[in-house]
Amino acid sequence: MELSEIENILKEALDLHEVHVKAEGSHFNIIAVSDSFNEMSRVKRQQAVYAPLADKIADGSMHAISIKTFSVKDWERERQFNIPQ
Repeated sequence: MELSEIENILKEALDLHEVHVKAEGSHFNIIAVSDSFNEMSRVKRQQAVYAPLADKIADGSMHAISIKTFSVKDWERERQFNIPQ
């Protein structure tokens, strides 16, 4: 599965300012940045990112997912510690 495909799925489903996806085999690390996360609990943020990927998880394309979510303001501060590659 292409990383750009995952990024596009998330961009289409969510109002993201930025999204970064890294993979190692079927294990994925996702950083999602959006001001829509401001009003969500940590669990709701995870669920929001996880939901559009449910089909990929169900068919085995994605096995393990680590999700980090940030508001735009928080991302400006946290970016130095969570460098996307």
